[in-house]
Amino acid sequence: MSGHSKWANIKRRKEAVDSKKAKIFSKFGKEITVAVKQGGSDPNVNTKLKDIIAKAKSENMPNDNISRCIQKASGEGISGNYEELSYEGFGPFGTSIIVEVMTDNKNRTASDVRLIFDRAGGTLGQIGSVGYMFEKKGYFIIEKSQNINEDEFMLNVIDNGADDFVVEEEYYEVYTKPEMYAQVKEYLEKNKYSIIESEIKMISNIKKELNEEEEEKFQNFLDKLDENDDVGNVWHNANI
Repeated sequence: MSGHSKWANIKRRKEAVDSKKAKIFSKFGKEITVAVKQGGSDPNVNTKLKDIIAKAKSENMPNDNISRCIQKASGEGISGNYEELSYEGFGPFGTSIIVEVMTDNKNRTASDVRLIFDRAGGTLGQIGSVGYMFEKKGYFIIEKSQNINEDEFMLNVIDNGADDFVVEEEYYEVYTKPEMYAQVKEYLEKNKYSIIESEIKMISNIKKELNEEEEEKFQNFLDKLDENDDVGNVWHNANI
């Protein structure tokens, strides 16, 4: 797929995200609750919380919302005893899928996720059935600009913790180890680079090619998963 087509897909995806802010903020609220319960409310000590905050801010979640979630999670009598779970399986057209959820009722969530897979012609598998294909990495998409000296930028971002740097037609891709994600993000923000997308994600090195018709049906499958309130992240190896 050309860089331009991928760029258009990125912009469409961001527009779709912008139309679902309330739901996305609710999911971040769950993630913050779990992170605070597990490691405390100080992001300087709790690296998991720090990463979630960075991701929430990248999706324009207001600081006041983030602070309220942390305060609520730090208090007594927190409503919602959430668990972090993941499911692995095979989606439509032989794609490999990892679904990460936060739920207060794992039986309900497992049933819902299984039904979505079944209706799409996929099937849930055992833990480890596809996980070996994926690696957790920090990931950034940086918009190109005439003000950026490409060689200098590449050297500087690697010096500040990045592992890999990829040049596309209209943007740069930057990859990091998960533990270096916050440091690299801080560097990019401090130097006012335009961050189009940033997150810690599971990336597969084994890609599954889809034709146009398959891609449309696969996107419908992803949309159904995203509509489930318990689903946080969906990682896949489809090349779309």
